[in-house]
This record gives sequence, structure tokens and C-alpha cells, in this order.
Amino acid sequence: MNSKTTEAEPQEQFKNEMGRAQTDGKPQAKNAAPSANAPQEPDQMTAQKEPSGLKNPRVRQRLMIAGAILVAVFLGMWLHYRNRETTDDAEVDGHIIPISSRVPGSVLQVLVNDNERVTEGQVLVQLDPRDYQTRVDDAKAALAMAESRAQSAKVNVPLTNETTQSGTSGADAEVIAAQAAYDQAKLALKQAATSELAYAQANVQKEQAANDKAQSDVTRVGPLAAKSEITQQQYDAYVATATEAKSDLDEAQQNLTLAQQTIGVRQAQVESAQADLEKAKADLAAAQANTKQVAISSANASSARAAVEEAQAELDAAELNLSYTRIIAPEDGVITNKTVQVGEILQPGEGLLVLIPLKDVWVTANYKETQLAKVRPGDRAEIHVDMYGKTFTGHVDSIAGATGSRLSLLPPENATGNYVKVVERIPVKIDLDPISPSEAILRPGMNVEATIITK
Repeated sequence: MNSKTTEAEPQEQFKNEMGRAQTDGKPQAKNAAPSANAPQEPDQMTAQKEPSGLKNPRVRQRLMIAGAILVAVFLGMWLHYRNRETTDDAEVDGHIIPISSRVPGSVLQVLVNDNERVTEGQVLVQLDPRDYQTRVDDAKAALAMAESRAQSAKVNVPLTNETTQSGTSGADAEVIAAQAAYDQAKLALKQAATSELAYAQANVQKEQAANDKAQSDVTRVGPLAAKSEITQQQYDAYVATATEAKSDLDEAQQNLTLAQQTIGVRQAQVESAQADLEKAKADLAAAQANTKQVAISSANASSARAAVEEAQAELDAAELNLSYTRIIAPEDGVITNKTVQVGEILQPGEGLLVLIPLKDVWVTANYKETQLAKVRPGDRAEIHVDMYGKTFTGHVDSIAGATGSRLSLLPPENATGNYVKVVERIPVKIDLDPISPSEAILRPGMNVEATIITK
């Protein structure tokens, strides 16, 4: 019993010293064996009395502190990551602008090199412009000729208008005069055919009656004069009266004949006036028909103006093609993939080089569909760029309308109808806040890590 107690005491003492060394943070030799006869110090005596393990208050206190720290760290991490959706399937995206020729031609100069920075409007490639300059000169000459013709047609319109109006007015006046002459001739014919002829006929009848009486008187008094029953003077008076009556009858008959002849003349005058009237009306109709020349002249002027516009359009097209011989940068950027060489014969649409506008880039992040339940356009985002080891800020611009697999060149097609449920990825466009070129330059295709902070 005493030997067992003696062997146990050094072991117990060694355990107490090791526990106290660990508690006080003082290293102890692993192989140091305590002396059984060494005197025990006061702290060693106290350590022997303190409980070990979880029964020790100091151990429990430190475990509680460590637990509190772990809880705080876990809570902080939860608060930090609870509204964050992160993916490393993201890259910088941007516009890739292929530069090509719009007109055929021979390359005269190539003014840029690969990876060279250019500004908007800078000439990149110069084609031989001589053929196109000749076309521009021809178009200018054609335009000048068309403008001259249009000016002549424009002047001819008022001249034609005034001429036709004057002719119409003269023809109208002639018609009025001819109508008046015709009316006058008809009136004269009517007068000759009625009053003058009737007067002449009546006068003939009157003179015929007077002549018949006078001749009867001569015949009756002739035997009386032969028997000297009347004087010769009386007889001569009867003879003179009969002669005068015969003369008046002849004159009346002549007047009747003249009146009859006058009717024919008046009829001819009427017919002549009617012919003049018809001619005047025909002239008026011709003059009125000439007024259509005004419309024709106006149409010619309009056609000439259209020819001017056509010539102007051809000149604009020729000048536009001439401007296409200078291939310029549509915006600021970096030249890459240059394949054009001096002397090469180009065809329209043939690729020459590629322009990358580095100022207009964004991030395309492919998120799992299970990550996008709370993501909305406008949410703040953080982009960690592997190349620089920096994080840049931005915001969600939009979310694609379909998954990446559906938008691929060969979308998956399930012919059997048995769909395998997998988590698909949906592209999210993230716009970056302005980044100074001195701080970083992001190029399309760079790998980044995107984090969206949902609200």
C-alpha cells in the first residue's frame, strides 16, 4: 500500500504541474520528472487544489468567451452575406465593332496598327479616291445642266401664260366684233327684205296706177283733140302727164329691182358676217386651247425641277461614296485583329480590323436561377477583378429573358419529353460605375467575380 501511494504521488504531482504550466502559459519540459522529495511551492499547492477540465472556472470562462466570439463572427458573416449573391461565372463584356469597307476599292494607306488607341473620327484606312472623285465631278456637271434647264422652263411658264391670255383676249374681242357685224347684217337683211322691198313694191303699184290713169287719159282725150273739142295745149298736158307717169313707173320699177337686188346683197353680207363669226369663234377656241400650253409648260418646269433633284441625289450619292474611301473610327477605342494591307483590293463588307471601345464595358454574370429570386434591376453590385485584385462597384442593369442554354447557338432539345431538372444559369447585365483609366482598364473577356447586394 505504501509503495503504490509513493508511486502515485509523483504522477499526480506531474499532472498538476503540467496543468498549471498550460494555465499560466509557461512551457515545461515534457520529460522533466518531479522530485518526490522536492519541497512544494505555495502556487503548486494551490494548483493541486483547483479542479481540472470543465470544472475549472477559468476554462469555462475562456470557453464562453471563445463561443461568444464565434457567435459574433458567425452573426457578422450571416449579416454580411445574407443579402449577397455571388458567382465566379462572370466576365467583362463590351462592344466588338468590326470595321469594313462600304465601297470597293484599292487600299492606298493603312494609318493604324494593332492595339493602337484611336479617337472618334480618326482615319483608319484610306482607299484610292480617284474613281469616286471623277463620279462626283460628272454628277456636278449633270446637276448644273439640270439646273439650267429648270431655270429655262421656269421662265417659259409666265411667258406662255401671258401669250395665251393675250391671244384669248384678242380672239374673244374678234368674236364679239364678228357677232356684232353678223347681227347688223341680219338686221339690214331683215330691213331690206321687209320695209324697203315693201316700199318699193308699193311705190311701183302706185306709179303703175298713176301711169295707167295717165295713159288712159291720153287715150281718151286723143279723139277729142282730133275733133278739136279740146285744145292742143290741153292734149299736150295730158301727154306730158302720161309721159311723166311712165317715167315715174319706170323709176319705181327700178327701185323695186334695186330693193330686190339689195336683199341678195344683204343676204350675202349676212352669210359673210356669219362666216367671220364662225372664224372668230374658231380662233377663240384655238386660243382657249392654247391655254393648255400653260399646264404643259408648268409640267415641263416640274419635270425640270425633278431632274434637278435627281441630279442632286446622284451628286449626294457620289460624294457619299467618295467619303467612304476614308474609313474612320466610329468612336474612341483600341484597334485589334488588323488584317488589311496596302494595295489590297477590297469588296464591300470585307472585314479589315476590329475596334474595341474600352470606355463602354459592362459585366455579364451567369447566375444560377436559384440565386435570382430577390435580384432586381438597380441593385448594387461589387465586381472583383482578378487581374488587378481590386473590387469595383456597379449596379444591376437588367436580367436576360431566357437562360444561357436557351440562348446558345445550339439550344438543348429533349425529343423524348423526359426533362432532367438541372439548375440553369441566367445572364445578368451589370453596369460598372466610372473607373479611372489610371486605376484599371477592363477589357472584354476578362474573368471577374460578381456579387449582387439585394435589397
